Amino acid sequence: MQSMHQLANETRVPAWRNGDFFNHLSAAALADLESMIFPSSCPAHTVLFTETQPSAGIVVVLEGEIKLSMNSSDGRRLSLRIAKAGEVLGLAATLSGTPYEDTADTLYPAKIAHISRHAFLQFLTRHPDAYQAVARDMAHRFSGACEHLRTVGLSASVPEKLARLLLDWSDADQKSETGSRCRLSLTHEQIGEFIGASRETVTRTLSSFKHRRLVDMHGSMLTIPSRTALASCAGN
Repeated sequence: MQSMHQLANETRVPAWRNGDFFNHLSAAALADLESMIFPSSCPAHTVLFTETQPSAGIVVVLEGEIKLSMNSSDGRRLSLRIAKAGEVLGLAATLSGTPYEDTADTLYPAKIAHISRHAFLQFLTRHPDAYQAVARDMAHRFSGACEHLRTVGLSASVPEKLARLLLDWSDADQKSETGSRCRLSLTHEQIGEFIGASRETVTRTLSSFKHRRLVDMHGSMLTIPSRTALASCAGN
């Protein structure tokens, strides 16, 4: 006879199934889409697609973290956000048939599933109600892109930009009685790519935050003791 622990493990829902996109699909659409998901493991720093590449379909993040960025011809890079389990990448390009609007690469070893453009469009034909989930997801991403543009383009200083970024990351991660926390395994150079700042400037700003006890670092875990205090640096 199976133990309760064994039964719980067998019925445990994968983390990606809790993604907002999947939560807004009908049961029939979810089952159909899930039948097309074949997991593929990717090493760290694997490029999944680039902004110059014609759309080949969507990428479902099953495990790990995927960095989305835009790159200039002279080598400059602006990182946009970090996608996690349950997110669907490349929706806009897949629907329009245009090249991907950004570049996606794995930060750490990850597990993804690729669904071809043809297969996904056929899925939408079978389940037209799924367009609501698609529209909702694309609207959410557009809103997030506008907020990121506001932070990078309109924030007055690097401390303000970095404070906003850390608040956003910690809000999406976890909160506790001792404050908000997030994993910060990126290098200072990679953090700088999210806010248009140099590695040296990010290092100085983080040191200032730690000295003022606005943040605390233990290994790769960053803790924000008081979101109110850090928000004051972000101009909120």
